[in-house]
Amino acid sequence: MDLKQTLTDSFWNPAALDSLPEVVVGLLAAALLAWLLARAYIRFGSSMSNRREFAHNFLPLAVTTTLIISIVKSSLALSLGLVGALSIVRFRAAIKEPEELAFLFLAIAIGLGMGAGQGLITTVALVVILAMMAVRDLRRKPIVDANLFLTITHPAPQDLSAVQILEELTKAGMKASVRRFDEGPHRLCASYQVKMDRPEQLQEAAVGLRARCADIEISCLDEQNA
Repeated sequence: MDLKQTLTDSFWNPAALDSLPEVVVGLLAAALLAWLLARAYIRFGSSMSNRREFAHNFLPLAVTTTLIISIVKSSLALSLGLVGALSIVRFRAAIKEPEELAFLFLAIAIGLGMGAGQGLITTVALVVILAMMAVRDLRRKPIVDANLFLTITHPAPQDLSAVQILEELTKAGMKASVRRFDEGPHRLCASYQVKMDRPEQLQEAAVGLRARCADIEISCLDEQNA
């Protein structure tokens, strides 16, 4: 076999044309389900990170997984090659909250199901899971009617406590509940879910906190736009 024929067979396999429509349908269906998953994550997720930004990862992840499974499912050699390739790849993405990992697994599951030709099972399972999330969201009672995530960081935890932070937030007229509290020997990081009626309340709280500790860092995230 000459070099030209070898290259032609490598890039163009006539036998693959039979499965091309199935692959295209699988890719489109995976994209649609990934979009639905992203909408559900934005609506029902409780992560304090930017949910809209993170949800953009679901579509390429699901579609790419569909493509990989579609390619390797008919070849044992390719399947073994995929395992070998993944064994030398290290994923170092910073997953800060378990909820993010759960939705990433759902996106991968969409790709696996569509790539394996199990479209009906995948669709029904995803609808059931999203329905369960919707029911959970309806039954979940928020501690406060919050509209803002407030993160406070300080390099000297011995000079500031969670109680003192809550005192300053309450003094400014805010309703607050602790969502996350990390304290180490050289750093304190506290996240609160707060509700405020006036933008001036945030400035008042910042002034009160800086009166206690001048080098404190304050960051805010609007939950409605997260």
